[in-house]
Amino acid sequence: MLSRLADTVVPVFGRLDVTTDAGSGRITGSIIIANHTSLSDPAVVLAALHRLGTEPVVLAAAGLWRVPLLGGVLAREGHIPVHRHDPRAARALQEAQAALAAGRSVLLYPEGGLPHRKGVREAPPRPFHPGLFHLAHATGAGIVPVGQAGARALASGSPLEQAARVLTAPLRRPRLHVHVGGPLRLDSDLSQAQALAMTHSALTRAWHTAARRLGAPALPTGRRTSGPPA
Repeated sequence: MLSRLADTVVPVFGRLDVTTDAGSGRITGSIIIANHTSLSDPAVVLAALHRLGTEPVVLAAAGLWRVPLLGGVLAREGHIPVHRHDPRAARALQEAQAALAAGRSVLLYPEGGLPHRKGVREAPPRPFHPGLFHLAHATGAGIVPVGQAGARALASGSPLEQAARVLTAPLRRPRLHVHVGGPLRLDSDLSQAQALAMTHSALTRAWHTAARRLGAPALPTGRRTSGPPA
Protein backbone atom coordinates (compact mmCIF):
# COMPACT_ATOMS: atom_id res chain seq x y z
CA MET A 1 0.00 0.00 0.00
CA LEU A 2 2.82 2.40 0.84
CA SER A 3 4.33 2.13 -2.65
CA ARG A 4 0.97 2.53 -4.35
CA LEU A 5 0.15 5.52 -2.14
CA ALA A 6 3.49 7.13 -3.01
CA ASP A 7 2.83 6.67 -6.73
CA THR A 8 -0.57 8.34 -6.28
CA VAL A 9 0.55 11.25 -4.11
CA VAL A 10 3.93 12.19 -5.60
CA PRO A 11 2.49 13.35 -8.99
CA VAL A 12 0.31 15.81 -7.09
CA PHE A 13 3.41 17.51 -5.68
CA GLY A 14 5.84 17.20 -8.60
CA ARG A 15 6.50 15.92 -12.11
CA LEU A 16 8.27 12.57 -11.81
CA ASP A 17 10.28 10.98 -14.60
CA VAL A 18 11.94 7.57 -14.29
CA THR A 19 14.76 6.19 -16.44
CA THR A 20 16.88 3.04 -16.31
CA ASP A 21 20.23 1.94 -17.66
CA ALA A 22 20.03 -0.32 -20.68
CA GLY A 23 19.87 -3.92 -19.50
CA SER A 24 19.24 -2.90 -15.90
CA GLY A 25 17.26 -6.13 -15.59
CA ARG A 26 15.32 -7.55 -12.67
CA ILE A 27 15.07 -5.51 -9.46
CA THR A 28 12.99 -7.92 -7.36
CA GLY A 29 15.09 -9.81 -4.82
CA SER A 30 17.82 -7.17 -4.84
CA ILE A 31 19.29 -4.74 -2.34
CA ILE A 32 18.25 -1.32 -3.62
CA ILE A 33 20.37 1.62 -2.52
CA ALA A 34 19.32 5.25 -2.96
CA ASN A 35 20.83 8.63 -2.14
CA HIS A 36 19.18 10.45 0.75
CA THR A 37 18.76 14.22 0.52
CA SER A 38 15.31 15.10 1.87
CA LEU A 39 12.42 13.87 3.98
CA SER A 40 10.48 13.59 0.72
CA ASP A 41 12.84 11.42 -1.31
CA PRO A 42 11.68 8.03 0.08
CA ALA A 43 8.22 8.72 -1.36
CA VAL A 44 9.78 9.75 -4.68
CA VAL A 45 11.88 6.59 -4.86
CA LEU A 46 8.98 4.33 -3.85
CA ALA A 47 6.78 5.92 -6.52
CA ALA A 48 9.46 5.34 -9.16
CA LEU A 49 10.03 1.72 -8.13
CA HIS A 50 6.28 1.08 -8.13
CA ARG A 51 6.17 2.19 -11.75
CA LEU A 52 8.85 -0.40 -12.46
CA GLY A 53 6.83 -3.13 -10.74
CA THR A 54 8.78 -3.31 -7.48
CA GLU A 55 7.44 -2.76 -3.96
CA PRO A 56 10.42 -3.12 -1.62
CA VAL A 57 10.75 -3.59 2.10
CA VAL A 58 12.21 -0.32 3.41
CA LEU A 59 14.83 0.12 6.13
CA ALA A 60 14.00 3.44 7.79
CA ALA A 61 14.69 5.39 10.98
CA ALA A 62 12.86 3.79 13.90
CA GLY A 63 11.35 7.15 14.90
CA LEU A 64 8.95 6.92 11.95
CA TRP A 65 7.17 4.04 13.69
CA ARG A 66 6.08 6.55 16.36
CA VAL A 67 4.30 8.77 13.81
CA PRO A 68 0.49 8.32 14.06
CA LEU A 69 -1.00 6.29 11.18
CA LEU A 70 2.35 6.04 9.36
CA GLY A 71 3.81 3.85 12.10
CA GLY A 72 0.90 1.44 11.81
CA VAL A 73 1.26 1.18 8.04
CA LEU A 74 5.02 0.57 8.30
CA ALA A 75 4.55 -2.16 10.89
CA ARG A 76 1.66 -3.84 9.05
CA GLU A 77 3.56 -3.99 5.75
CA GLY A 78 6.72 -5.45 7.26
CA HIS A 79 9.07 -2.52 6.80
CA ILE A 80 12.14 -2.56 9.02
CA PRO A 81 12.95 0.00 11.75
CA VAL A 82 16.61 0.97 12.14
CA HIS A 83 17.57 1.88 15.73
CA ARG A 84 20.71 3.93 15.18
CA HIS A 85 23.43 3.85 17.85
CA ASP A 86 21.44 1.20 19.71
CA PRO A 87 22.07 -2.50 20.46
CA ARG A 88 18.93 -3.25 18.41
CA ALA A 89 20.59 -1.91 15.25
CA ALA A 90 21.86 -5.38 14.26
CA ARG A 91 18.27 -6.65 14.23
CA ALA A 92 17.54 -4.55 11.13
CA LEU A 93 20.14 -6.44 9.09
CA GLN A 94 18.75 -9.77 10.29
CA GLU A 95 15.24 -8.78 9.22
CA ALA A 96 16.58 -7.52 5.89
CA GLN A 97 18.28 -10.88 5.31
CA ALA A 98 14.98 -12.64 6.00
CA ALA A 99 13.14 -10.38 3.54
CA LEU A 100 15.70 -11.09 0.81
CA ALA A 101 15.52 -14.83 1.52
CA ALA A 102 11.74 -14.59 1.01
CA GLY A 103 12.27 -13.06 -2.44
CA ARG A 104 11.53 -9.44 -1.50
CA SER A 105 13.63 -6.44 -2.49
CA VAL A 106 15.08 -4.32 0.29
CA LEU A 107 15.53 -0.55 0.01
CA LEU A 108 18.13 1.07 2.22
CA TYR A 109 19.94 4.38 2.47
CA PRO A 110 23.64 3.60 2.96
CA GLU A 111 24.49 7.23 3.79
CA GLY A 112 22.39 7.03 6.95
CA GLY A 113 20.71 10.30 7.98
CA LEU A 114 20.02 13.46 6.05
CA PRO A 115 22.77 15.93 5.04
CA HIS A 116 23.28 19.07 7.10
CA ARG A 117 23.21 21.67 4.37
CA LYS A 118 20.99 24.48 3.18
CA GLY A 119 19.26 25.16 -0.11
CA VAL A 120 17.83 22.91 -2.80
CA ARG A 121 21.00 22.31 -4.80
CA GLU A 122 21.99 18.73 -5.56
CA ALA A 123 25.12 17.12 -4.15
CA PRO A 124 26.71 13.67 -4.63
CA PRO A 125 26.11 10.88 -2.12
CA ARG A 126 28.01 11.08 1.16
CA PRO A 127 30.19 8.23 2.56
CA PHE A 128 28.42 4.94 3.21
CA HIS A 129 27.89 3.11 6.49
CA PRO A 130 29.14 -0.51 6.51
CA GLY A 131 25.69 -2.11 6.90
CA LEU A 132 25.35 -2.42 3.12
CA PHE A 133 28.57 -4.44 2.92
CA HIS A 134 27.50 -6.80 5.71
CA LEU A 135 24.05 -7.37 4.18
CA ALA A 136 25.42 -8.03 0.67
CA HIS A 137 28.19 -10.26 2.02
CA ALA A 138 25.74 -12.31 4.10
CA THR A 139 23.14 -12.79 1.35
CA GLY A 140 24.99 -12.58 -1.97
CA ALA A 141 22.12 -10.46 -3.27
CA GLY A 142 22.64 -8.11 -6.20
CA ILE A 143 22.77 -4.38 -5.55
CA VAL A 144 20.76 -1.90 -7.62
CA PRO A 145 21.76 1.79 -7.37
CA VAL A 146 18.90 4.29 -7.59
CA GLY A 147 19.80 7.95 -7.96
CA GLN A 148 17.20 10.63 -7.35
CA ALA A 149 17.29 14.38 -7.90
CA GLY A 150 14.78 17.14 -7.21
CA ALA A 151 13.37 15.96 -3.89
CA ARG A 152 14.95 18.85 -2.00
CA ALA A 153 12.62 21.16 -3.92
CA LEU A 154 9.74 19.36 -2.16
CA ALA A 155 11.13 19.44 1.39
CA SER A 156 14.42 20.82 2.67
CA GLY A 157 15.73 23.50 5.00
CA SER A 158 14.36 24.58 8.35
CA PRO A 159 10.98 23.25 9.54
CA LEU A 160 9.36 26.48 8.36
CA GLU A 161 11.03 26.27 4.95
CA GLN A 162 10.04 22.61 4.60
CA ALA A 163 6.42 23.39 5.42
CA ALA A 164 6.39 26.25 2.89
CA ARG A 165 7.87 24.06 0.16
CA VAL A 166 5.43 21.21 0.78
CA LEU A 167 2.40 23.53 0.84
CA THR A 168 3.38 25.29 -2.39
CA ALA A 169 4.57 22.18 -4.24
CA PRO A 170 1.15 21.36 -5.80
CA LEU A 171 1.24 24.81 -7.41
CA ARG A 172 4.91 24.72 -8.40
CA ARG A 173 5.04 20.99 -9.25
CA PRO A 174 8.86 20.84 -9.38
CA ARG A 175 10.52 18.31 -11.65
CA LEU A 176 11.75 15.09 -10.05
CA HIS A 177 13.94 12.46 -11.66
CA VAL A 178 14.86 8.93 -10.60
CA HIS A 179 17.44 6.89 -12.49
CA VAL A 180 17.96 3.17 -11.90
CA GLY A 181 21.49 2.02 -12.63
CA GLY A 182 22.66 -1.40 -13.70
CA PRO A 183 22.88 -4.08 -10.97
CA LEU A 184 26.19 -5.19 -9.51
CA ARG A 185 27.39 -8.04 -7.31
CA LEU A 186 30.22 -7.88 -4.83
CA ASP A 187 32.93 -10.50 -5.19
CA SER A 188 33.47 -12.41 -1.97
CA ASP A 189 37.15 -11.45 -1.88
CA LEU A 190 36.48 -7.69 -1.85
CA SER A 191 37.35 -5.87 1.35
CA GLN A 192 34.77 -3.69 3.06
CA ALA A 193 36.52 -0.55 1.83
CA GLN A 194 36.64 -1.83 -1.77
CA ALA A 195 33.00 -2.91 -1.72
CA LEU A 196 31.79 0.40 -0.32
CA ALA A 197 33.88 2.33 -2.82
CA MET A 198 32.41 0.31 -5.71
CA THR A 199 28.81 0.75 -4.57
CA HIS A 200 29.34 4.43 -3.76
CA SER A 201 30.68 4.99 -7.26
CA ALA A 202 27.68 3.19 -8.79
CA LEU A 203 25.19 5.25 -6.79
CA THR A 204 27.06 8.46 -7.61
CA ARG A 205 26.77 7.66 -11.32
CA ALA A 206 23.02 7.01 -10.99
CA TRP A 207 22.56 10.25 -9.03
CA HIS A 208 24.61 12.20 -11.59
CA THR A 209 22.42 10.87 -14.41
CA ALA A 210 19.27 11.91 -12.55
CA ALA A 211 20.63 15.38 -11.76
CA ARG A 212 21.86 15.89 -15.33
CA ARG A 213 18.54 14.85 -16.85
CA LEU A 214 16.81 17.18 -14.45
CA GLY A 215 19.18 20.00 -15.32
CA ALA A 216 19.58 20.60 -11.59
CA PRO A 217 22.40 22.83 -10.29
CA ALA A 218 24.73 20.75 -8.15
CA LEU A 219 27.37 21.38 -5.53
CA PRO A 220 30.92 20.56 -6.66
CA THR A 221 31.59 16.83 -6.46
CA GLY A 222 34.61 17.29 -4.24
CA ARG A 223 32.84 19.45 -1.69
CA ARG A 224 32.16 17.82 1.67
CA THR A 225 28.59 18.26 2.87
CA SER A 226 28.99 16.34 6.14
CA GLY A 227 31.49 14.34 8.09
CA PRO A 228 32.17 10.63 7.55
CA PRO A 229 29.79 8.11 9.05
CA ALA A 230 30.33 7.16 12.67
